[in-house]
Amino acid sequence: QVQLVESGGGLVQPGGSLTLSCAASGIHFRVYELGWYRQAPGKQRELVASITKATDTNYADFVKGRFTISRDNAKNTVYLQINKLKPEDTAVYYCSAGLLTPDNYWGQGTQVTVSS
Repeated sequence: QVQLVESGGGLVQPGGSLTLSCAASGIHFRVYELGWYRQAPGKQRELVASITKATDTNYADFVKGRFTISRDNAKNTVYLQINKLKPEDTAVYYCSAGLLTPDNYWGQGTQVTVSS
């Protein structure tokens, strides 16, 4: 059974930082493409960042320079470091995994709220 479990969300002031973690089980982690998506209220889910099994990374234009995705194959965990948070970053953040594209398996999501 595949499980992706996110953690690390919370309430943060504008300009603050968070690190989201996603622990995976039930998959051969190191061969999977991984991603982080987010969904704000009333909006569609959108890709934030992805990382290949070769650790090549890709970012949405709206987060470049502020977000960093990384993976630790020894811990079966993917991370999303978020800096300089803005109120518009408020959303539920989901991690994902897939063999070709990171959209076959999904976590339950973790809420990030940016507010003063």
